[in-house]
Amino acid sequence: MSKQRVVVGMSGGVDSSVAALLLKQQGYDVIGLFMKNWEEDDTDEYCSSRQDLIDAASVADIIGIPLEAVNFSIEYKERVFSQFLAEYKAGRTPNPDVLCNAEIKFKAFLDHATSLGAEHIATGHYAQVREINGVFQLLKGEDGTKDQSYFLYRLNQAQLAGTLFPIGHLYKRDVRKIARDHSLPNSAKKDSTGICFIGERPFREFLNRYLPHEPGEIQTPEGAPVGKHIGLMYYTIGQRQGLGIGGTRDGDGEPWFVVDKNMTTNTLVVVQGHDHPALFRSTLSAADLTWISGEVPHCNWVYAAKIRYRQPDAPCFIAHLGSGKCDIEFAQPQWAVTPGQSVVVYESKVCLGGGIIAG
Repeated sequence: MSKQRVVVGMSGGVDSSVAALLLKQQGYDVIGLFMKNWEEDDTDEYCSSRQDLIDAASVADIIGIPLEAVNFSIEYKERVFSQFLAEYKAGRTPNPDVLCNAEIKFKAFLDHATSLGAEHIATGHYAQVREINGVFQLLKGEDGTKDQSYFLYRLNQAQLAGTLFPIGHLYKRDVRKIARDHSLPNSAKKDSTGICFIGERPFREFLNRYLPHEPGEIQTPEGAPVGKHIGLMYYTIGQRQGLGIGGTRDGDGEPWFVVDKNMTTNTLVVVQGHDHPALFRSTLSAADLTWISGEVPHCNWVYAAKIRYRQPDAPCFIAHLGSGKCDIEFAQPQWAVTPGQSVVVYESKVCLGGGIIAG
């Protein structure tokens, strides 16, 4: 009987490396796939893709699996980066990792893996899949501090059916220990924190190359001017650092926070104090909804939601508006609700889906 073939996305990081190792140990016919998705200014100064490929190749050699490098830069630019720029231009703050997973890792990658004769794909995400009565569920990763289900909420049944998350049941410390025990060269490699596939570039400088910046006024909600901004696209709701207006006004010492962006007047609106009432919202509207099971959740209070990664689950009520939109009401007001970010809904440890925050 032939082994089932699985193609595992290998980034050069420790998580995907251990995922490939575990699959090999479980008896799969494993092929590693290194994805290059960004070519512009791909230099040693910012992008470590060359080193990442070396790391992935070294791991593949130790594990004893073939590694293929594939270039998805055209798909990335068309499907992810263009939308990324459009969102910033419209004054919203998109999440490139959500877009990247939906359009590259679980579309372009999945299609390529199928062409290689794979029955499954696998990644190093901290998440889990469970099948109940023919329905595939996306579960949180066992390590609550590393759970990445938030970034995967746009996956559908067909994608989940063919996906393995080999390290989803592990804690990060255990993943690093497995890597050390098998002498993997990247066992201590730090986690990537840059824009998905683009790397850790200076963000303002990077964005300025693609979008024209229009300076304008920084004002209080009452319209009092307090400074100048360099372009609305560089700021996000709740931002404190980099406003250039200091932390005091009238001697009270409270720091300033972004509370709104008025695209019509090109005005950045700020308030003083982390707990200013204007920074809190009890309801939000979401659009471009995706429900993993294909079934729309019922309207009740058994759900919880996150409006950003690494946020504690917040009890909520879902009100359906139809046409791919809904309102979400929270039991407690949420801080810095940000248009363009994702709101992701959970029922206990099951990720149900979510949408893009519209307002």
